Amino acid sequence: MSALAMTLMIGVFVMLIVIVAFIFSAKSGQYDDLDGAAYRILMDDNDPRIPGNTVTSNKKDNKQNND
Repeated sequence: MSALAMTLMIGVFVMLIVIVAFIFSAKSGQYDDLDGAAYRILMDDNDPRIPGNTVTSNKKDNKQNND
């Protein structure tokens, strides 16, 4: 009987850890943009709408295309 009680207590403890981890990830915005990665793979690498790409990188690309 003590093994059953110990197993139940461990199960409840693990369940609480999972619930706390889910709440933390949901509040931190982990699940806000589920479609972004799917569309980002279809975008061009030097598209200015991608974060991190600036106008200066486009100028470098234009200079290389003109040569």
